[in-house]
Amino acid sequence: MKHLFSPFEFKGLEVKNRVVMPPMCQYSVEKKDGVANDWHYLHYLSRAIGGAGFIIIEMTDVEPDGRITDFDLGLWSDEQVPALARIVEACHKYGAKVGIQIAHAGRKAEDAAVPVAPSAIAFDENSKTPRALSTDEVKEMVEKFRKAVQRAVQAGVDAIEIHGAHGYLIHQFHSPLTNKREDEYGKNLTLFGREVIQAAKGAMPADMPLIMRISAQEYVEGGYGIKESIEMAKDYQQAGVDIFHISSGGEGQITAAGRPGTHAAYQVPLARDIKNALDVPVIAVGRLDDPILANAVIGNEDADLVAVGRGMLRNPHWALEAATILKKETQIPEQYVRGF
Repeated sequence: MKHLFSPFEFKGLEVKNRVVMPPMCQYSVEKKDGVANDWHYLHYLSRAIGGAGFIIIEMTDVEPDGRITDFDLGLWSDEQVPALARIVEACHKYGAKVGIQIAHAGRKAEDAAVPVAPSAIAFDENSKTPRALSTDEVKEMVEKFRKAVQRAVQAGVDAIEIHGAHGYLIHQFHSPLTNKREDEYGKNLTLFGREVIQAAKGAMPADMPLIMRISAQEYVEGGYGIKESIEMAKDYQQAGVDIFHISSGGEGQITAAGRPGTHAAYQVPLARDIKNALDVPVIAVGRLDDPILANAVIGNEDADLVAVGRGMLRNPHWALEAATILKKETQIPEQYVRGF
C-alpha cells in the first residue's frame, strides 16, 4: 500500500517520499534585488536535511512589480540564477528534489507604485487600484513567465510550479470576479493561464513535470467552486499541466457565503475531486501537520503528495519525526542518528 514514505515517480521526477515543503514566502531578500541570500539557503537546506522528499521554493516573480513585496525572490534577471542554483545543489546532496513556484502578484503587489491586473479593480478598500494590462502587455507577460521558467531550469530545479491560486495574477485572469476584459483574455478566462503553461513547457525539458497551484474554491459571493475549477483544471491539463497543487481562497474578501472550515484536512476533498475528475496526480495541502493524518491522505488515495507548511516552519525535521511516529524507514543523517 502507498504511504507517506513510499517513493513517488512522475516523468523525470523521482522523490524518496511524499512529504512536500510547499512554497511559503520568506520576505527576506535584503537588497530588494530579488536574489536569494544565506537565509534562503539555510531555510531550504535544513528541510532537505530534515527529510522532506520534495521542496518547492517560494513564490518567485517574473518582474519587479510582480512581487507581493520588494523583499520577495525574483527570476527576471540572469543575475538571480546562481543563488538559486546554490540552494538546489545543496538540497540535492541530502536527497531532496527541488521545484520552484513562478508567479506574478498582479493587483496584490503591495510595493508596486501602480500594480497591474486584468481589470482595474482593487483587492479591497485598503489596496491600490491596479492598472488594466493592455492586450499586448498580456502577451509580453506570457514571455516574462517563459524567461523566468528558462532561468529556473538553468538553476537546476527538478520541477516547475506555476502559481494560479490565492488571488495572484493568473487567478485574477480566470476569476469572473476580477476579469472584466472585453478582449480575447476576457472572452476566454483560462486563455492567459493556458498561454503561460504552454510557454513554460516550451522552456522545460520534456521529462520535467509542470505543476500548477490553483484555488479550487473562492469562498466569496459570486465566486467559483469545485465544479467550475474542475472545468478550469481540464483546460490547464490540456495545455500541459502534469500535476495540480490544490489550495483554495485568496480572491476577494471571505464572506459567510462560503467561509472555509478551520478543521484539519479541510481542503483534501477538493484535491480528491480534482484527482478523480482528471485522473491526474495532486498535492494536498492545508492543516495536514499531523503525520497520522498526512499518512491517511496518501493511504486513502485522496492525494499523491502531501504538503506540510506551518508544521515544517515550526520543525525543519518534520519528515524525520513523522517517519519515527509512523514507524517507517527513512534516511536519517548520520550525525543525527543518536537522536532517533
